[in-house]
Amino acid sequence: MTDNTFRDLESKGSIRIRPRRWVRLAAIWGIWTFIGIVFTLQSYFTSYRSEKPTPLFDSLYLQMTWSYLWALTTPLVLWAASRLPIERNNWMRSALLHVPLSIVLSVFVTALGHVVLWLYWGWSLGRPFSFERMGRFVVANFSEGIGIYLLIALTSYAFSYYQKFRESQVQTLKLEAQLSQAQLHALKMQLHPHFLFNTLHSISALLNKDTESARRMITRLGDFLRLTLDNSGSQEVTLQKEIEFLSCYLEIERIRFQDRLVTRVDVPHQALDAKVPNLILQPIVENALEHGVSKVDGEGRIEIAARRDDEDLLLTVRDNGAGVDNTQAGVGLTNTRERLSQLYGDAARFQLSSADGGGTLASISIPFHTSHDLRATEQLDD
Repeated sequence: MTDNTFRDLESKGSIRIRPRRWVRLAAIWGIWTFIGIVFTLQSYFTSYRSEKPTPLFDSLYLQMTWSYLWALTTPLVLWAASRLPIERNNWMRSALLHVPLSIVLSVFVTALGHVVLWLYWGWSLGRPFSFERMGRFVVANFSEGIGIYLLIALTSYAFSYYQKFRESQVQTLKLEAQLSQAQLHALKMQLHPHFLFNTLHSISALLNKDTESARRMITRLGDFLRLTLDNSGSQEVTLQKEIEFLSCYLEIERIRFQDRLVTRVDVPHQALDAKVPNLILQPIVENALEHGVSKVDGEGRIEIAARRDDEDLLLTVRDNGAGVDNTQAGVGLTNTRERLSQLYGDAARFQLSSADGGGTLASISIPFHTSHDLRATEQLDD
């Protein structure tokens, strides 16, 4: 039965506690039971060094009292650790808040433990209860409880960091899969037999008229194939490399559109070192060619621009087609949105809108960063 099924049953009143909570509580109880048994055996066999060994049941009662009291307290410690995460910007505050919590909780557990022990060794033998003796007992033993509290909290943090590490690994694998999908999409859609036929046909026609141009087109086709696979596995590349790949693609597309396609790239020199997702512009330009330029009777225009906007990098692709329509939310643009969300979260924005004066404007905004910024961050972390 899946978690969703349990949630449905819980919402209908069929069950009250989700199974994961039962598993968590059973794990806590089982671990403390094991700890209590280990200390029971240690205490029991150690007592044989004295002239009067401790009865096994007495050792069991003593050790299991503390184990089960801390088993009942562990969920509260785990809750406190989850509400006080230790991050780079708040570790001092969280650590200081744990100090009074550990003291209060340890005093309470030690006092309650004294009462439970008195019920076995005091009340059953007719000894009166004394708050003075309980106070001395708490002062002498509560420091051990602080150590137990901190051990539970540190275990919780270690497990939480391990979970985050695993989630990060899964996210990295997902991004790599999406990047591979984008690369395959580029090869599948752009190297369609019809596309290759038109390209090779144009090269063949140039061989009789302009051998140098034909040689240049063959070179650009080879560059296009090489650059598509050259950065395989890289989530981000410099904007300069992205523009280089895009230039190869656009030059090949000019063969198909001949004199009808005019392109303009406006990227300032200071933005060329900025990191961008690998193959992020190609599906957007492809979308502009398919839904914009190909439907224009006269000259088709594609304008690619980039500029720094405060702490962000703004990338735009504009065409002079008919504007936005409902057919433009294809696989390429959907994958683009998902990749931006996975890489940058809420810091990335992607918008498709009608441009002023006609056509479609695709805008991407991502945090501005370079390879130098990443190296500096890694050095600070070290």
